Amino acid sequence: PLFCRRYVAGGQCKSAARLEGKVAIITGANTGIGKETARDLARRGKVIVACRDIAKGEAAASEIRAETGNQQVIVKKLDLADTKSIREFAEKFLAEEKELHILINNAGVMLCPHSKTADGFEMHLGVNHLGHFLLTFLLLECLKQSAPARIVNVSSLAHHGGRIRFHDLHGEKSYNRGLAYCHSKLANVLFTRELARRLQGKSQRGAEFTANALHPGSVHSELVRHSFVMTCLWKIFSFFLKTPQEGAQTSVYCAVAEELDSVTGQYFSDCQPAYVSPRGRDDETAKKLWSVSCELLGIQWD
Repeated sequence: PLFCRRYVAGGQCKSAARLEGKVAIITGANTGIGKETARDLARRGKVIVACRDIAKGEAAASEIRAETGNQQVIVKKLDLADTKSIREFAEKFLAEEKELHILINNAGVMLCPHSKTADGFEMHLGVNHLGHFLLTFLLLECLKQSAPARIVNVSSLAHHGGRIRFHDLHGEKSYNRGLAYCHSKLANVLFTRELARRLQGKSQRGAEFTANALHPGSVHSELVRHSFVMTCLWKIFSFFLKTPQEGAQTSVYCAVAEELDSVTGQYFSDCQPAYVSPRGRDDETAKKLWSVSCELLGIQWD
């Protein structure tokens, strides 16, 4: 059982990198993998916990402050299902902070019944992809000027089952909540790929500016709460699932590991490079998704 448990736990981030004087934003950091990522980074530097539920965020942040002794764990309201909230978050952050060194796009929804965001986007696409796309766009200049800086997108092995259905992005013609999740996770991989391509040579002072994606592993978390069946299965097979702390390791690795200073556009799992599906390597789809995303959000990002 001990060997089995170690195998399930997967790779660990061994970096002791400090983040003094540096600022990290983690979306959805009030629970699960996001909370454990925040706990780890709070031992290293300043962390902004960006989440929809301020009360849950404050509870998580005060626990992390008490444990790490770092008072620089700050909660900010961010609802990725509402572009107005995303814009307000970015505006406040840029007014209060001079620099941003790490942006971890971690928050996500999974297996939601068919529903729409405040702007009429299908929920998985809207939160998991478009919300983070807009947030990254709004914070990009600050990241560039703070370089070396890193953008980390939490995707999933589920991207292998995804397709970008341009003819039915919002699931109005046909909808399957499992597939909708897979499609959004593929969008995360394609966004990372195209973002990395566009960022090359764009940082200030020649410092590195990178974007990478990752699969955290199968983690025992609240992400399956919309499915009674999955919730039951997660409980039954919990021994074979990573804890949130184990699931956070690759996010932390992508955020701080020194050996990734100049690595960009890659996909990781268990703190090492992992296989990307052929659809996740399709540059034409990545470019088209980029322009469609800009169109949907009403932004110009060249």
